[in-house]
Amino acid sequence: MMIPEAISAKLNEQTTAEFEASHKYLAMACALDQMGMKILSKWFVRQAAEEREHAMQFIDYLQQVGASVVLDAVPKPKEKNRTVKEIVQAALDSELAITQRINELAALCEAENDYATRSFVNKFVDEQVEEVSTMTDLLEMVELAGDNLLQIEMHLQYEMTAKG
Repeated sequence: MMIPEAISAKLNEQTTAEFEASHKYLAMACALDQMGMKILSKWFVRQAAEEREHAMQFIDYLQQVGASVVLDAVPKPKEKNRTVKEIVQAALDSELAITQRINELAALCEAENDYATRSFVNKFVDEQVEEVSTMTDLLEMVELAGDNLLQIEMHLQYEMTAKG
């Protein structure tokens, strides 16, 4: 089953965007580790792994439908992460950008009458609701914690332990 070329190109672009998000989250994790925010750093490492897994799912789908996989270079993260709040804000901004890309992909699938790919993309539409909500909640926690960022570390430690 071949998919329309426009959709194949968009799926490949999304693959690169997912790898880029993973790369950004890893850079954020490293910055947080240097700040002494060890638990938040681990949380961002998990986010990086999740984004990489999303990229792999796009690659797998492209291969399943017989489309070519095009792996583009992943740009170096641009943000110079200065504070915990700026890092979390950048993460939220990244999730909002990914959401826009996923929505555009879903719209293209509808326009091209590619319902199989639309079905595949649906899980990412749903995933982005969760991702934006999670980052929004984290930003609100950071803002509420103010200078007492230890509260964020303790809260995330609890969540990560509870969820495994």
